[in-house]
Amino acid sequence: MLTERQKEILEYLIGSLDDDGLLRKDLESISDELAIYHGIDATTKELEDVLKILQDFDPAGIGARSLQECLLLQVERKVENGEWDRDGQFYKYIHTILTHYFDAFTKKHWTKIQASLSLTDAQVEALQREIRKLNPKPGASMGETQGRNVQQITPDFIVETDDNGTVTFSLNHGNLPELHVSPAFNDMLAAYKENKAGMNRQAKEALLYAKEKVDKAQGFIEAVKQRRHTLQVTMKAIIDIQRKFFQDGDEADLKPMILKDIADRTGLDISTISRVSNIKYAQTRWGTFPLRFFFSDSYTTEDGEEMSTRKIKVALKEVIQKEDKSKPLSDDALAKVMKKKGFPIARRTVAKYREQLGLPVARLRKE
Repeated sequence: MLTERQKEILEYLIGSLDDDGLLRKDLESISDELAIYHGIDATTKELEDVLKILQDFDPAGIGARSLQECLLLQVERKVENGEWDRDGQFYKYIHTILTHYFDAFTKKHWTKIQASLSLTDAQVEALQREIRKLNPKPGASMGETQGRNVQQITPDFIVETDDNGTVTFSLNHGNLPELHVSPAFNDMLAAYKENKAGMNRQAKEALLYAKEKVDKAQGFIEAVKQRRHTLQVTMKAIIDIQRKFFQDGDEADLKPMILKDIADRTGLDISTISRVSNIKYAQTRWGTFPLRFFFSDSYTTEDGEEMSTRKIKVALKEVIQKEDKSKPLSDDALAKVMKKKGFPIARRTVAKYREQLGLPVARLRKE
């Protein structure tokens, strides 16, 4: 049971959660925001009390202020639910690791943790298995909180690929009707023009008014037609270049393609292509993608061969996913494997693409 004041504070805290369900803002900032925007003068102690109520909500870990607090909240919930015994080994060891060895844990320094707690290999494996069951992003499992992550997207293009590999597309107009100038205005304009000779001042003003409105309407209709034309020629150019992807859905088949390539093919300005590709979506046989998905930079090898950076990244991600997790590959080793696969890229390029893919260094990939 909450007071009206607690309810308002709680709603504001929920609105302040990030996509992972964590509260990244400090309570002092939230206290200032509540005072400025809602006229609620709440102390950080009062906010902390309400936050504890929020942290008791499902899923476990919601409302935590850090990854450490998030995992510890989930550990405590397991005890409350009777999954773990507070006096049992799992709780004691995992609570100690997350409390006193959290830095070593995040850096996967399990050898250090094992030595400090005198754990056997079997105990380390069992603890790792249980810790992996904890969720570092509790908000991601909530349909409501996912609003910003899993937003509803209405595609602007419907791209169809038949079994013979023929690719066609259409603009998705939704429920937008065909636009026409109102017949009443056209008739009014025609009537005034026919009676020009006997017009008084009031009639002339009405004519100018009607003409201005008709011109504006026609200008708007023309702008919509021009926009449709821009969208059509842009999508056609993208399909012409990336036809292989639309036929088989393999991301590795995306060719190097930049905004200038589409601008050259369509005769449109690069800024126009940029705007279209940033806000428009295409529904394909393989999923719905923002147009910017189809763009990829190129990488030129020492032999002068031009390759798609997207294709290289897909191959690199695959190599890392299939590596032996007990002996993950260093960037040097990854460069050698990539060369054997036909991607002769330097170690520093491997490091750069690995970081862009959000994959950590070998030491942190070790399990």
